[in-house]
Amino acid sequence: MHMNPRRLLRGLALVSALALGATACGGSDDNSSSTKPVSSKDIDAALKKGGTLTVWAWEPTLKQVAADFQKEHPAVHVKLVNSGTGNDQYKALQNAISAKKGVPDVAQIEYYALGQYALTKGLDDLTPYGADKLANKYSPGPWNAVKSGSKNVYALPMDSGPMALFYNKKVFDKYKIKVPTTWDEYLTAARALHKADPKTYIANDTGDAGETTSLLWQAGSRPYKVDGTNVKIDFSDAGAQKYNAVWQKLLDEKLLAPITGWSDDWYKGLGDGTIATLATGAWMPANFATGVQGASGDWRAAPLPAWTAGDKASAENGGSSLALPTLGKNKELAYAFTEYANAGKGVQTRLKAGAFPATTADLRSSSFQNTEFPYFGGQQANKIFAESAANVASDWSYLPYQVYANSIFNDTVGKAYISGTKLTDGLKSWQDASVKYGNEQGFTVQK
Repeated sequence: MHMNPRRLLRGLALVSALALGATACGGSDDNSSSTKPVSSKDIDAALKKGGTLTVWAWEPTLKQVAADFQKEHPAVHVKLVNSGTGNDQYKALQNAISAKKGVPDVAQIEYYALGQYALTKGLDDLTPYGADKLANKYSPGPWNAVKSGSKNVYALPMDSGPMALFYNKKVFDKYKIKVPTTWDEYLTAARALHKADPKTYIANDTGDAGETTSLLWQAGSRPYKVDGTNVKIDFSDAGAQKYNAVWQKLLDEKLLAPITGWSDDWYKGLGDGTIATLATGAWMPANFATGVQGASGDWRAAPLPAWTAGDKASAENGGSSLALPTLGKNKELAYAFTEYANAGKGVQTRLKAGAFPATTADLRSSSFQNTEFPYFGGQQANKIFAESAANVASDWSYLPYQVYANSIFNDTVGKAYISGTKLTDGLKSWQDASVKYGNEQGFTVQK
């Protein structure tokens, strides 16, 4: 590393501010994280004393976890707040940090965004609480995602997101179309579905950075290479070319519903069959059960289509952790809840509600793999998800300023969805903008 650390921190704070629409990262100069060990006696005393704990999270299974936690610790009140999904929450969180007001005690943060918050000292290091001793509980991917360096642990993994293809069996059966096992078959199915009913689309997509990077990951593309502050960005490798070839045809032939994910129209489309498939992480079942109740029994899970027939390669999409913002309060209660939800009794509660574990023992257990999902017609979908988890390549890297990069996706790649811009040109534009910005923030970025 050849950079002045203070310059880098200031730069990353600026990245956060610009990416999230806030004014500055207040955490960088106000890190009140304690390095003093916190014993189980300290935590027990805090639980007995009680208080109100504010948790910002959108993950639906936490509602029951919070209720169970309060039942065990009646002096504690958990105020569970859904301040938005993904970037909406990050914007709200960054605004609260900048104002030094209203910062939650616990926040849900996806793996791709953790590094940026950790580097700007916006999160507490959890090793004084003993979080480092929980390493053996988690599968390597999620655990590596919450670590920084060899010692610091900035969150506890809540779930993981090995990808699968969720498909509306009722729609595929209606039009007698085979569920695709390769992306070429997926393109063929998209054409057949839309021809059979012009109101039906194989999928929705208006430009999603997370989905795009996940599919590039599965295709073998490795656009980001990170070595300390040295970064390389290149969207022209063979894996990216595989992705571009299929997705460009889907766009050119108008086979993707112009519906943005997590919108009201998206839920409606998943429910009424307008959107026939969803390639996403294994955390999705809980969202189906709570958000698309009317289509219970219609949907199933299948392995993610392969880029080459017979290839088992998969990728991660999403996956979240619970972290303690530095400016939050009630630290002992916050850690107690985080450990309960992500390493203790709360894990089983969340699994029963459809969450996908990051804990190794649960991934391997027969009870998990044999679980039947009523929503999926009794399908033992966890077997598909667990196989996907085992086939995720571990050499993927995100940018150390991925939140910013994702925030400009629709201004660059997104043009391919609304104009004649080709995906390859959109990715090149995203690459150039990310290179320029990284260099401005003090990284050495090449392409």
